Amino acid sequence: MKLQLPQTFYTTRNLGLALSLAIAVNACGVNPVTKKREFQFVSEAQEISIGTQNYAPTRQSQGGDYVLDPELTAYIQSVGNKLAAVSDRKLPYEFNLLNDSVPNAWAMPGGKIAFNRGLLYELNSEAELAAVMGHELVHAAARHGAQGMERGIFLQGAMIAVGIGAQNTDYANLIVGGAQAGAQLVNSKYGRDAESESDLYGMQYMKKAGYDPAAAVTLQETFVRLSADRKSSFIDGLFASHPPSEARVEANKATLAQIGAGGDWGKEIYKQKTAKLRATQGAYKAYDDAVKALSEKNIEKAKSLVNQAIAGEPREARFQELLGDIALTEKKPQDALKLYAKAIKMQPDYFKPHIQSGVALFNMGKKAEAEPYLKRANELLPTAPGHALLGQIAEERGQTDIALQHYQVAASSNSDIGKDAIARAVHIDLPRNPAKYIKSGIQHDNYGNLFAIVQNDTPVQLRSVQVRVIKYNAAGRAIAQSQPLLISGVAPGKRNQVAVGEHVATPQEANLYKVVVETAELAQ
Repeated sequence: MKLQLPQTFYTTRNLGLALSLAIAVNACGVNPVTKKREFQFVSEAQEISIGTQNYAPTRQSQGGDYVLDPELTAYIQSVGNKLAAVSDRKLPYEFNLLNDSVPNAWAMPGGKIAFNRGLLYELNSEAELAAVMGHELVHAAARHGAQGMERGIFLQGAMIAVGIGAQNTDYANLIVGGAQAGAQLVNSKYGRDAESESDLYGMQYMKKAGYDPAAAVTLQETFVRLSADRKSSFIDGLFASHPPSEARVEANKATLAQIGAGGDWGKEIYKQKTAKLRATQGAYKAYDDAVKALSEKNIEKAKSLVNQAIAGEPREARFQELLGDIALTEKKPQDALKLYAKAIKMQPDYFKPHIQSGVALFNMGKKAEAEPYLKRANELLPTAPGHALLGQIAEERGQTDIALQHYQVAASSNSDIGKDAIARAVHIDLPRNPAKYIKSGIQHDNYGNLFAIVQNDTPVQLRSVQVRVIKYNAAGRAIAQSQPLLISGVAPGKRNQVAVGEHVATPQEANLYKVVVETAELAQ
């Protein structure tokens, strides 16, 4: 007989990605850009809320803001604002420059747009910048992100790994809580129709804002050339979510013929505004190479390269932070803490030196000192290490409810830390809520003898599980119950059973019996 499992089970991978979508039967609306009628289950207020909630943590996960040249950031924002002014949709647009060498740009619902530092090296004019910016702006204005959520793309369960701090993937799979949602939003690929719409209306916005839309054609031609050799760094960035093609080039040419060439290219102003950034490109290249060397355990090479980076740009906090990572690798936590403190002083609002300081202090046994660093790191970007270590600190203080909350958040990470957090959460919660974790049901053998079955879906060994079997009549009323029954030794992922001492004449009679989990004891 098939085992019946009537209990509510514990889910170990609650990704925290469920959205409160106000879905109505006739949720029809008009797209603000294309003017086409479409189903709109995500309201504008929800779009704006989603973007607002996820914009800051997603920027953290993508290297943090580039803060060394505020004038350059203001320039990027001014170009974005010109395009936003001619957009078909008025949103609270925001534009930020991220400290990441991968040539990329992305847009979130609600008009939250980001450009990577690495993309600016590859462009040659303000018009080309406007071409990319206009494309991303249309993704937000035309509800492409919201449409993805409405199709269920956003609610897929798999955790998306994102590179943190110039491909330093130490925390790539460790983002937890709502920040995971932002990772999915900016890594989701748009469909062909969405890309075509962004090209078409992006060029129209360029024209209206005074830029020559021919830049969108030449830029797309360059992208096709770069993608052909498969060696371009764009492959890991812009091309991953916005693949170029000859078809897109031809479509852009057709749009150009329709709206007409002519307008500002802004080559000189672009060269002027990006001059400081370009002057330090070598320093960031050395840093990226140092990150790679450290990941390959080539410590001396990493040291040499990061010191070269510091010589080229002594104000960059990321470089000091990497020296701290090297010191930690060399098991020199005191040196690492000094370097992290220097990085925090240079840029207080980036998560990584905070979490690294907390980890270092925790491992040194200085847990009270680690706590404020871990909390601050989680405020900037919640991670599994941050929550897992705060959980251990709370548990040692006897604050089991707080510890459980931290472990449950850390458990959403698809990592060894997440798995350990699950086990720690189970140790706290299973003894007091055993039925939440242990499946149970009734089964009979070929002779009609009944057995109470339990299944342990947790990662911990159970010494014993106490159950009780209740019998119901055909009307669903309980008419009898067994004495407590003890099932011993249930391994993780395994089942065990105990004889009930009852016999049924037919398989249908077994449906009148239910198994209730009363208590469970963990193996020591």
